Amino acid sequence: MADEVVLLDVWVSMFGMRVRIALAEKGVKYEYKEQDLRNKSDLLLKMNPVHKKIPVLIHNNKPVCESTIIVQYIDEVWNDKNPLMPSDPYQRAQARFWADFIDKKIYENSRRIWTTKGEEQEAAKKELVDHFKILEQQLGNKPYFGGDSFGFVDVSLIPFYCWFYAWEKLGNFSIGESCPKLIEWAKRCMERDSVAKSLQDEKKVYEFLLELKKALGFE
Repeated sequence: MADEVVLLDVWVSMFGMRVRIALAEKGVKYEYKEQDLRNKSDLLLKMNPVHKKIPVLIHNNKPVCESTIIVQYIDEVWNDKNPLMPSDPYQRAQARFWADFIDKKIYENSRRIWTTKGEEQEAAKKELVDHFKILEQQLGNKPYFGGDSFGFVDVSLIPFYCWFYAWEKLGNFSIGESCPKLIEWAKRCMERDSVAKSLQDEKKVYEFLLELKKALGFE
């Protein structure tokens, strides 16, 4: 019996992009179902009744929620190709730590850039760059966060790259000027088909964010 894999997602979601990259790395075929978060589908509400959010991976009618959990699940189920998590328990713990850091520090501060103004926005920009510098230190001179191979932390962070342009335009600053190594790493990741085909065009992301700002009253 063949695996039935369905992904409930929204095209612009960096969290959904993580799942798409992981599935592409493993060569898993799946059905993509774009969701309207303003009018949530019965399927989404049924498959993620707790958070009612995307992404949701449905594997043989069983839902898995939360992007980092989904990526780990994909890595464990389709474990015959391109491992994403390290084999060493300590290294796995470290990978989970940095993925959590990305969700709590990068995502939260990036959101403040387009939802605030003035001093609060300036503080958000500084904190975001400081957090990126911490990630740069963790990367060091390695090709990827896990070393020579593309892995879990890379999957967790790289989807944010297609949002950089929007944040820079709305916040009037440059991530690349402060964190050149991070940009080099991102470009290296973009050379992978799994990443290049999963990330969205930065200009479209910017247009989406402008519309979202207006819709939410953050003009």
